[in-house]
Formats: sequence, structure tokens, C-alpha cells
Amino acid sequence: MTEVNPQQVSAPKADETARVEAAAAAAAKPSGGGLRLGGIGEIPHIGLVLALVILAAVGLVTVPDAFATTSNMVSILALAATIGVITVGATFVIIGGGIDLSVGAVMALASVWATTLATQAYGPWVMMICAVLVGTGAGLLNGFLISYGRMVPFIATLAMLVAARGLAQRMSDRKTQLVGPDNQVIVDLSTTRVLGLPLLVYVFAVVVIVGWLILNRTTFGRRTYAVGGNPEAARLAGINVKRHTMMLYALSGFCCGIAAILIMARTTTGSSTHGDLYELDAIAAVIIGGTLLTGGRGTIVGAILGLLIFTVITNLFILNGLNTSDQLIAKGLIIVAAVLLQRRSLQAST
Repeated sequence: MTEVNPQQVSAPKADETARVEAAAAAAAKPSGGGLRLGGIGEIPHIGLVLALVILAAVGLVTVPDAFATTSNMVSILALAATIGVITVGATFVIIGGGIDLSVGAVMALASVWATTLATQAYGPWVMMICAVLVGTGAGLLNGFLISYGRMVPFIATLAMLVAARGLAQRMSDRKTQLVGPDNQVIVDLSTTRVLGLPLLVYVFAVVVIVGWLILNRTTFGRRTYAVGGNPEAARLAGINVKRHTMMLYALSGFCCGIAAILIMARTTTGSSTHGDLYELDAIAAVIIGGTLLTGGRGTIVGAILGLLIFTVITNLFILNGLNTSDQLIAKGLIIVAAVLLQRRSLQAST
């Protein structure tokens, strides 16, 4: 009887894993080449940094007394924190070849559900867990409809946007619900400061760091690039594309749940109006940061720089007295310009 060497058994498995990962990495590379997964050096982040410097200069020239203040800088970071957590989740989805239009509505639903528990004397930790579970559940439903229901991501998440917003209105009876004085732990995220910054900014920083590590240092991240770059090649390489896609939307929903906690901390309320048009802000930040709408290419760093650019622009509009209508028009033009520049860059690289 021939004995089986365990090393002989494990070797083919190791080879198979290596082939899958190599194929995934190859599928993740855009046709234009030059993108190194997990590397930042080849992504033109310097252009985004220069854009931020220019915007800061504009603020110093137009509204020096209001822009260059500690309170205004903290205000910018606090606003960026809530949308930024959503942006991290949106970056994963878009790199994976999808789109999530429901993030703002899901965040609103999570905040309403959590504050509904406040009226029933549940503690702050139960409220926060509820917010995360509601967000993750909505994301899983999105992913299931897209992966196994074969729905177009745009349609599936648009339907979730409408349904989540409607459910939030139904649950709250279109009224703003208070976090309540017994849930000070949530409010402390906004009021307690460390080194001059509210705790919610540090929560945002942790989410960004963890998101970067997952995208750039794990198999999940490499497979996300592969699925977005070429789903068929990823499938042939052994990646369960449907399951991975569903996990991407679940991750986006998870981030919406965290964002719901942050907006409850900032406003001390849960409301069906929370997160209105946040999906556009998040998607715009991702696009400005260089992530391809077609998937397979992008970075967390670029998306966050794009978010900061968008947030500073909004802040400058407010400080210079532009009305809401003008702000929306300008944001729309910025998104169109970013997409056109992205297409031009793609054409130049092919």
C-alpha cells in the first residue's frame, strides 16, 4: 500500500490558490496597464492634493476671517466624516463594478430605526448595533437582488433608495426623533474632543484605515479589483463573483450603519430626511478621486481626497453666501467634468 505524503497533497492546493490569486491580479489590471494593486505611487494623487491647496488659497482670499479658523476646519472634518464613511463603502462597490444609489436613504432608515428604540428605553449600545444591522441588512438585500436576482445595480439600488426612504417616513411618521438624554454615549461622539477633534473624526479615520488595509492588503481586496476589472476572467480564475458582489454591497450597507451613528451624534436626531443626496456626494467623491465607474480601478486614498475636495468646495459656497440651488448646479457640473476627464484619460491610455 502506497503512503500518501501530506506535502504532495497540499502542494496542488497551494498551486491552485496561487493560480487563482495570479489570475485575479491579472484581471484587476486595466487594459491601459500601469496600475499596481496596493501601490499608491502610480496613482496621480498629487493632482488632488494640489486641488486642495488651490481651494484653500481661494478660501484665504475670498473669506479669510471665516475660512482659516479652527472651528471651520473642525466643521469641514465633521461633515466629511459622515459622508466619508459612506464613501469608503461606495469605493468598494464601484471598484467591484457596481453602483449604490441607496446609501443616503439606508443611512436615514438606520437612524430612524435606532432612534425608535430610544423611545422604548433601549440603551445606546443596542441603538448603535441596530443601526449597523439595518444598514448591513439593506446592503445584503441589494447584493442579493443584483447577484442572484440578476437586477441591474442602478435599478436595484434605486428601488432600495425609494423603499428605504419610504419605510423611514412610515416608521417616524415624518417626524424627527430624538436620540434622547439617556443615550449620551452617542452624543459624546460629536461633543467629546481629543486633540481638538471630535471623536467621530477618529471613527472616520479608523474606517478609512481599515478600508485601505482590506482593499490593498487582503485577498478580498484583490478579488474586488478582479471582479470589477473583468468579471468573467475572475469567475474563470475561481472567484465566486456572485457571492463577492453580495459581500461588497453588504459592506456598503455596513458603512451606512456606521454613518447613521455619526449623524445621530452630530444632530442628536434620527430622521427620514437624513442623508438626502449623500449618494451623489459619495459617488462624486469616488469619481473625483480617480475610481473608474466601469470598475477595476481606484483607491481609498483617492476617494477620500476627492471627498475633501468636494467638502471644501461646499464649505466655500456656504461661506461666500451661495444659495442651495447654485450649490447643486455647481456640484452637478463638477461631477460631469470629472466623468469627462476620466473618459479622456482612459482614451489617452489605450
